[in-house]
Amino acid sequence: MKKIFILTGEASGDKLAYKVISNLKKINPDIEYLSVGGENLKNLGIKSIFNLNEITYLGFTSVLFNILKIRNRINKTVDEIIKFNPDILFTVDSPDFTLRVAERVKKINNNIKTIHYVAPQVWIWREGRVKKFKKFVDHMLLLFNFEKKYFDKENILNTFVGHPLLEQTKKSKIDLSSLINKDKKIISIFPGSRNSEIKVLLPILCNFIKLMCKKFNNYIFVFHATDENKELIVNFLKNNSSNDTQVISDENIKFQILSSSVFAVAKSGTISLEICNANKPSIIIYKINMINYWIMKFLINVKFANIINIINNKEVIPELLQGECNANEIYNSVVYLLKNPDVMQKQIEVSKKTINEIRSKTSSSSEASSILAKYLVS
Repeated sequence: MKKIFILTGEASGDKLAYKVISNLKKINPDIEYLSVGGENLKNLGIKSIFNLNEITYLGFTSVLFNILKIRNRINKTVDEIIKFNPDILFTVDSPDFTLRVAERVKKINNNIKTIHYVAPQVWIWREGRVKKFKKFVDHMLLLFNFEKKYFDKENILNTFVGHPLLEQTKKSKIDLSSLINKDKKIISIFPGSRNSEIKVLLPILCNFIKLMCKKFNNYIFVFHATDENKELIVNFLKNNSSNDTQVISDENIKFQILSSSVFAVAKSGTISLEICNANKPSIIIYKINMINYWIMKFLINVKFANIINIINNKEVIPELLQGECNANEIYNSVVYLLKNPDVMQKQIEVSKKTINEIRSKTSSSSEASSILAKYLVS
């Protein structure tokens, strides 16, 4: 029986891996799996060798303070992969963890093929990394077509598979009346997937909600959580927010909530594509400690944090970063947009046009699973 080790580094990677492996199971049901994964892979019956939260840290200083824990987990992961002896090491996103493991595995066992899904964003920073990847990555799966030139230059086998968050998926319609008062308009809140970033953003978001509730009484604020961080968010909201909040972790319900939302406030990241794909107006927020911020400022090559803004080289979706990421600024931006539907519509139109330009012709997860399947028979 063929074997695949799935290596993710955070909840978003676990979600991406779930889609690919779900498709692969349809192509070939006779594959043995082991992983570093989360709830999504667990729902497919795939065991994880440890909890994802043990390796999910935000920023340079957080990594530095936890370097011994991270190193221990890297060592354990390498040992478990070598012991499992898979045909494929399927690494997903989180390159500072997953590709560090992949490099060490390749040195020990060159026969294990490494296929990496979600190419490192070398177009944002550290382009020089590409030369290094050639030594241990057998196939790079790209989310954006414009990334090809960076890997072609170093003769790294690569395939543009498109972004999984842009896939058109059919989901059963869910009646939200038991969860949401029909007289309330929904504002979706995406505080991130890492506990470290959630802890930074939750107090700011709660203060923003309090400001909104003082001025308006027709909104409900729904936090989109994962199974791993839902309890953290719920416990914080109990003591720090109004009654006009909900926390949802079920994927189908989250999809329906977003579809029914009038606006979204999201931590900078890939979730922004999902929001744009749902044709919802939004703003982007992000805040890390100043040391991490200045290190990033020195290293990155782009002016914006959001992929839609980066591609258009202008601020299509407002970004409130660092000092501007505070309750008052978020409140002012949200209220301004809600009061100016023409501005919101312009944002939706530009975002939709951009997404259509970067969408793959088929499904990203189908493309990725087909490539995995081909390696298993080669």
